[in-house]
Amino acid sequence: MTIRDDIAGLHSQIARDVLGQDAVIRQVLLGLLANGHLLLESLPGLAKTRMVKALSRHLQAKMSRIQFTPDLLPSDITGAEILQQVDGQNQIRFQQGPLFGNLILADEINRAPAKVQAALLEAMEERQITVAGVSHPLPDLFTVMATQNPIEQEGTYPLPEAQMDRFLMKVLLDYPSPEDESRVLQLLRREEQQAGHAGSASPEGLPQEVLFAARREISAIHVAPAIDRYLIDLIDATRHPADYDSDLARWIDLGASPRGGIALDRLSRSHAWLEGQDFVAPDDVRAMLHPVLRHRIKLSYDAVADEVSVDQVLDQLLDKVAIAT
Repeated sequence: MTIRDDIAGLHSQIARDVLGQDAVIRQVLLGLLANGHLLLESLPGLAKTRMVKALSRHLQAKMSRIQFTPDLLPSDITGAEILQQVDGQNQIRFQQGPLFGNLILADEINRAPAKVQAALLEAMEERQITVAGVSHPLPDLFTVMATQNPIEQEGTYPLPEAQMDRFLMKVLLDYPSPEDESRVLQLLRREEQQAGHAGSASPEGLPQEVLFAARREISAIHVAPAIDRYLIDLIDATRHPADYDSDLARWIDLGASPRGGIALDRLSRSHAWLEGQDFVAPDDVRAMLHPVLRHRIKLSYDAVADEVSVDQVLDQLLDKVAIAT
């Protein structure tokens, strides 16, 4: 069995717990393979939290859930120095917060104020936390999976652009089909019946080393100069849309940062590896463009007036930017 088979098995295990969201599960796994953070966005009740819980259950990883609320303090998530008595002597020691986990479920992240959002910036980028001038490294497997509701804005704090840019992908969850929703009801009934009964031990989760080995293989995926050119042209088109299309020029107010290009490269290689390829093809880049850029470009008032969504703008972008040869 290959490492790719192990990752495919992880997908299958999660899919048994989260029905009707195969495409989302695949994107979550791609984010893990690319070693990035994910922003999961949907209406309430579409299995965002269940998705992260299922992943932690089938992967040997420590999950930390943080419920973001307006009264949350930075030290509530990072940890703080506290006074402890050791061998009869008072000592100040650092007590780790919930960020010191592997899979961090930042539930309703936009309900916490700016000072808490800022506390995440260093952790997401440098993979460390600094308290009282001392840096504390986070685990090798560290992924923030934040959730937010796109509709309800009362009592929320919009995420700063700097923090949005640190999310590798923005993954959208939609309603399941009627057939999948029927299967969800049957699954939950079975879970209710099994609750409180001693069952067989749950299978051991996938070791983290398998994930690290997959990342090493992905780092060796070949990227041709023409693919680099195509990838850069796509990013550049968000910054200079007038060079490509008049509608894009009206719709795009702010383009993607270099971090967007880095994310697109990492995810394109991860996608190629998951497809069983040892090289990146244009279709791998195109497949990853929407989740990588939908939260990195800012639409203009003209786009809002024309009722054009970010994904529609990205569709137009793919049509207008030629594949380099």
